Amino acid sequence: MRGNRFTEAVWALFRVVVGLLFALHGASTVFGVFGGNRGSGHAAPVGGWPGWYAGVIELVCGLLVLVGLLTVPAAILASGSMAYAYFTVHQPHGLLPLENGGDAPVLFCWAFLAIAVVGAGPWSVDGMRRPRAEATTLETADV
Repeated sequence: MRGNRFTEAVWALFRVVVGLLFALHGASTVFGVFGGNRGSGHAAPVGGWPGWYAGVIELVCGLLVLVGLLTVPAAILASGSMAYAYFTVHQPHGLLPLENGGDAPVLFCWAFLAIAVVGAGPWSVDGMRRPRAEATTLETADV
C-alpha cells in the first residue's frame, strides 16, 4: 500500500473501527444487546426477514473485517447489504440520506466498498497469511 509512514496503521485502524461498529449493530439485532433491535431492547425474531438475516450479516461480516479475515468477500457482502438497506428501508422516505435517516447505511456501504477494493492491508489475518514473496511483489508493482 502506497502512502506515507502512517498509511498502513491508519488503514488498519479504519478497517477495525468500521468492522467493530458493524459487528455491534449486528449484535444488537441478533442478541438484543446495546439497546436491541432498532432500540427496542429485544433481539429480532430468529429467521425474520430481512432484519434477523441483516443482523447476522452485520455481525459475521463485521467480525471478519475487524480481524481482516476473508476481508474482500466479507466487505462486498456488507456493502451490498447496506445498499439494499438504504434503497428498501430509507430511500422511500426521501431522496437524500439527510432526509430519510440513511446516513449510516450509506457510510457503511461506501466504507465497505473501499475496504473491498483496497483489501485488508498487511496488519490483518489476510496480510499475515499471504506469502512474504507475494506481498513484496505486490508492493513493488505499485511503484
